[in-house]
Amino acid sequence: MPTTKKASAKKTILDDYLIISNFMNETLVHNEEPKNIYIFCEKHAISEADFYSFFGSFDSLKQEIWVKFFENATASIEKDEAYKNYTDKDKLLALYFTLFEIMNLNRSYILFTLKENKQGLKNLKFLKQFRNRFKEFIVDIIRQSATDGNEKFLKVSEPVFSEGAWIQFLFLLKFWMDDTSKGFEKTDVLIEKSVNTVVGLLDTKQLENLFDLGKFLWKERN
Repeated sequence: MPTTKKASAKKTILDDYLIISNFMNETLVHNEEPKNIYIFCEKHAISEADFYSFFGSFDSLKQEIWVKFFENATASIEKDEAYKNYTDKDKLLALYFTLFEIMNLNRSYILFTLKENKQGLKNLKFLKQFRNRFKEFIVDIIRQSATDGNEKFLKVSEPVFSEGAWIQFLFLLKFWMDDTSKGFEKTDVLIEKSVNTVVGLLDTKQLENLFDLGKFLWKERN
């Protein structure tokens, strides 16, 4: 990246990672989000034109942060040559465990965004694009495992299963936010049990898995 003697010289922005990194760091250091785009850009020597070439607002930037989490997770699991031969369950497990590993690395920012700013899960609006990517991933799993002659089943299962998986993810997210166990090991246990439940929606083990999950949750409450 070119440099100059003038401290106020603007950086040349080649991608959005620098903007995102500066935004997240500033939010955590000052325990509040930047006041406006002009002040943010001046502070980090970024031209407003560069900022707006990537983001139309701070809201769109915050949505993109979650999209990056998801894209990094899927890029990581799809590098594994064996992934394409995974079962539905293993694909979901790979996604969840990788995604939560990434979230662990960004836990302070996530907790601030969804918990510590007192607005709580009302800020789930910033997960809108993340939700779309997530549901597309789930639908892709269903279609890849589909067999001939079940087109009618697919029309019903795609929206139901993808929305159910999304609700499950929000449940996992809330549990992880409150998890104080070492290495978030309780979240790992819940991921295993809840994935069994969601995949079980498509087979006869559904009630057994729901009962197993219920026992785990009841134990954690007491």
